[in-house]
Amino acid sequence: MNDAKQIRNNRLVLLTIAGIPLTMILAATWLWYFVINGDLDLVNAIGTANRGQLVQPPRQLDDVAMTADTGALIKYADLPRKWRLAVVNRGPVCAEACEKNLYLTRQIHVAMGKEFNRIGRLYVSESSPDDTRLDLAALSDERPAPASFNELLDMEHRGTKSLTIAPGSYAALFAEELADDSTWFLVDPGGWVMMSYNGDIHYKDVISDLKFLLKNSSE
Repeated sequence: MNDAKQIRNNRLVLLTIAGIPLTMILAATWLWYFVINGDLDLVNAIGTANRGQLVQPPRQLDDVAMTADTGALIKYADLPRKWRLAVVNRGPVCAEACEKNLYLTRQIHVAMGKEFNRIGRLYVSESSPDDTRLDLAALSDERPAPASFNELLDMEHRGTKSLTIAPGSYAALFAEELADDSTWFLVDPGGWVMMSYNGDIHYKDVISDLKFLLKNSSE
């Protein structure tokens, strides 16, 4: 009798252990569904004082047609999975606010140290880099500006991925930047535009947000 009871107990333990991964997967799926649909503010719900403004609901970059700097159609899902700092500019001119955001996000990226490779940078516009004019005399670090926008990207922002989105799609994705041109965005590894930052937020606060997200993310 004792042997039969022990066998039942052992089976219950095995079933419990086997069920833990399934439960975790189901819970994560449930949470992500509500986050994506804007029904759950996960960041605030778990108690972090995020400095950026959550985009509610998140917006998916792959919902619009995009081309790479080569002119070829591209899907965000085809890029390496990274958290990305996205400087956005409706175009076709990159002026002071545009250049300042490129400079700021580069400095933040570099400051992430050992987490550098888990983060990438984007430049997103309705105008391709070839069709974008650089309109400023000096860079944020007070050095003379290069002759063209392409030169700025090549010389100062190597590694930044340029994406050109379909005309008419900018306002739906980046309405916050239209209201405040100091705004830039954080895009998660799945291509969701999920947080915005502007010139009122100190770069150290952005780094704090990024460290929290990376610590709690497998990507």
